[in-house]
Amino acid sequence: MRVSDILKVKGNTLYTVTPDTALHDAVNTMAEHDIGSLVVMEYGDLVGMLTFREIILTLRTNGGSVGTTTIRKVMDDHPITCTPETEVDEVRRMMLEHHVRYLPVMESRSLMGVISFYDVAKAVVEAQGFENKLLKAYIRDWPEEERHSAT
Repeated sequence: MRVSDILKVKGNTLYTVTPDTALHDAVNTMAEHDIGSLVVMEYGDLVGMLTFREIILTLRTNGGSVGTTTIRKVMDDHPITCTPETEVDEVRRMMLEHHVRYLPVMESRSLMGVISFYDVAKAVVEAQGFENKLLKAYIRDWPEEERHSAT
């Protein structure tokens, strides 16, 4: 399974901001849409990611307030990315190795989407469920004489 398969199921709604967006506005956008990340774009290029991790660190630093800071000051300015052709097993390894929950999906310089750890886990569970159904159907349809000789 590839990232493109996850994006087909997930849909193509993307939430982006610029680095000069007020962090307060980004928090409101994330809360309003129940999302855990925003892709930071500038002049058509990916320049960062803002996740709840950066927001929580900012809250801790500022005594519980995001203040008047901009996203540029708190964003991850070197996010790791994947492509639509990246295998899901590789994405899982990347997310675990780099301790990230969100990956921008890039094709050349174009943002194709964002996949989350949840999206990957859901896709894997669904694929395993489908495989289990196939195996159970195969076992159920096993010829009678082979079933007895196998036990």
